[in-house]
Amino acid sequence: MDTGPAPHGPAPHGPQRARRPLRPLRVPRALRLLNDLLAFVLEVAALLALAVWGYEWGGRLVVGALIGAVVAGAAAVLWGAFAAPRARYRVPLPAVLGVKALVFGSAALAVAGLGHGQRAWWFAGLVLVNTALATAYRSRERST
Repeated sequence: MDTGPAPHGPAPHGPQRARRPLRPLRVPRALRLLNDLLAFVLEVAALLALAVWGYEWGGRLVVGALIGAVVAGAAAVLWGAFAAPRARYRVPLPAVLGVKALVFGSAALAVAGLGHGQRAWWFAGLVLVNTALATAYRSRERST
C-alpha cells in the first residue's frame, strides 16, 4: 500500500503530484467578526495601559497626565500610520507586525510595570493568538 511520498522527497517510482494552490481559510463570518472585535478591544486596552503607565510614572497630576497622553498618543499615531486596517501608509506585512509588536509589547510591559505581571502575560498571549489568527485569514484572502 502506497502511503505517499517518502519523507525526503517524492518516491522514485511514481509520478510527482502537482501542489494544489492554497485555498482560503474557511473561518465562519461570526468568528472573524469576534476576532476583529477582540482586536479592537486589545488595541484600546493597549492605549489605556500606556496612558495609565505614563500617568503613574509622571507622579504628579499635570505631569502624569501629560506623559500619559503623549505616550498613548504616540502609540495611536504610529498605529494609525502603519498598523490600522485603513492605515495612512501601506507597508509590507513584516513592518505592520513590527509596529504591532512594538505597541502591544510596550503595553504589556506597561501593565507589568504597574504591578500586574500575570495580567501582562495574559494580555500578551491574547494579542499573540488574535494577531496570528487575523494574519492567517487575511493573508489567505490576499493570495486567492
